[in-house]
Amino acid sequence: MAKVASRPTTNRMMSIDDPREARRIIRGGEYDGHTAGIAPEYVQGNLCILPRELATDFAAFCQRNPKPCPVIGMGAPGDPALPDLGDIDIRTDVPRYRVFKDGKLTDEPADIRKYWSDDLVTFVIGCSFSFEAPMLQEGIRLQHVDRNTTVPMYRTSIDCVPAGPFRGKMVVSMRPLAPADAIRAIQITSRFPAVHGAPVHIGLPEAIGIRDIMRPDFGDAPEMKPGQLPVFWGCGVTPQVAVESARPRICITHKPGAMLITDKRNTSLAAL
Repeated sequence: MAKVASRPTTNRMMSIDDPREARRIIRGGEYDGHTAGIAPEYVQGNLCILPRELATDFAAFCQRNPKPCPVIGMGAPGDPALPDLGDIDIRTDVPRYRVFKDGKLTDEPADIRKYWSDDLVTFVIGCSFSFEAPMLQEGIRLQHVDRNTTVPMYRTSIDCVPAGPFRGKMVVSMRPLAPADAIRAIQITSRFPAVHGAPVHIGLPEAIGIRDIMRPDFGDAPEMKPGQLPVFWGCGVTPQVAVESARPRICITHKPGAMLITDKRNTSLAAL
């Protein structure tokens, strides 16, 4: 499928509240941009698809690192469907993918049908977009939503707990917030442990190995306004870093910011 420019359909996508309609547009190749703000009441997920022989080790890696890697769905070997998350074909229903071979990024296609095989296992990992809706409802402004950009993400110096060949540093997403909003954000996101939960760090980016906050490793550069604090959450892009060290013969992920939109409501993930 040829790459389709995402900008002409961005405004249309931002107005879609139905996840099934959003996936229909994505499946048809009409949109390949970021998914922040699309169907905001529904859970979005990070993607990691691996050969069957690595699935057990990867599941253990996620279990040992629940902040950046909370698993919310898993497919059967060779099956592109995820019935627990919706009427999904994982080969076509993500706006843009990343294909790694032997740990190296080789392609960023709009669908992965040509890469699919009977031994691939799909993992869907919780995404921080799910706690953004309640933050917005509480009146907390989120810069990347206001600017229609991809949230900035950074490699840190925080070690993940290894499992088998999977190891590496945690990736975090960052949202600039006023101090009062940062306190409220901690309270809100603590209710959502299945989608990263509370922040892992606030302020002083250099304390977690981030040298230049204006140069994210993934996503778009932020605008830090006077009086704002950088607030960091564990990020589901972390498995992509672990893949670099594991060097599987093939691994397929989402392009950062371009998530799988599911039929599961955000409220279903809130802790009681």
